[in-house]
Amino acid sequence: MGNRSIKWGIVGLGNIASQFASDLVLIENAELTAVASRDLAKAEEFGGRFNALRMYNSYDLLFEDSEVEIVYIATPHNSHVELSIKALESGKDVLCEKPMALSYEDARRVIEASKKNNRFFMEAFWTRFIPSVQDVLQKIRNGIIGDVNYIKADFAFHGSETENKRLFDKELGGGALFDIGVYPLFLSYILLGYPKEIAAKAIKHKNDIDLQTSMILQYESAQSVLHASIVSESDMKAIISGTKGRIELNAPWFIADSYSLFINEEKEATFTLPALGKGYSHEIMECQNCILNNQIESKLWSHQNCLDLSRIVEEIKNQIGLSFA
Repeated sequence: MGNRSIKWGIVGLGNIASQFASDLVLIENAELTAVASRDLAKAEEFGGRFNALRMYNSYDLLFEDSEVEIVYIATPHNSHVELSIKALESGKDVLCEKPMALSYEDARRVIEASKKNNRFFMEAFWTRFIPSVQDVLQKIRNGIIGDVNYIKADFAFHGSETENKRLFDKELGGGALFDIGVYPLFLSYILLGYPKEIAAKAIKHKNDIDLQTSMILQYESAQSVLHASIVSESDMKAIISGTKGRIELNAPWFIADSYSLFINEEKEATFTLPALGKGYSHEIMECQNCILNNQIESKLWSHQNCLDLSRIVEEIKNQIGLSFA
């Protein structure tokens, strides 16, 4: 990646930011320059833990920091669009946690801001960059299981409304679809592309967020059966079946360090490809490579990929009757 260090800022200092920062320190030529929280004490504690050079009690102050090159946005969903655009307009590159927006129109606004300001933007789909998924995609492209005709993927767990209020908070963009449903939708999209038809049903909370949503994506000669839930568990394995065999990504599939290959119902092999750290490291390296090569988007998770997935989610959102302020 060259010798020059890339200077990072982190906005929003919750649990996912902690996991991200833990991986950032593993990356050569990555430097945590600044962190920001609306609570200065939280910023100082977080910054001290990860050796940040500066801590701010204002997101705007971080955006104004001339040394920060790229901002990782890890705030609640409802603030992603505003902060991404503000950072881009401040001349910063941006890695924004998923979902990048709660509507397709807002996702389009973010991409337009990236292009207008000639700054790098990527939605933080870390799963796209982990070694096991990269290897599976390459093997499927090489035809090892033939033509893919069925995908089954879940992301489900039993969440607690008292312990994780954000997850159940409609004002913050909570619910199963936007928090975790995007993962199985991503897998279907990255393997099969944009679907011909989408069907979705949900069970709702009293505040109208979706507690669980089941989805079928219909393609010319394939189907994806997908599920997301914040009130019930699943095995969280992903099965990708083709005309010659199948691949099973081990649980939890979205950060699997291994997968199994079956040909004609016989297990051929298990491949183990551990991620570096938690796994955020691989998307960090992709961002740095793009920035050092003067790219404003990743070839692996492009602006168009972001928009396509947002449009799929928007269709499901409309079908199950979700709305956000």
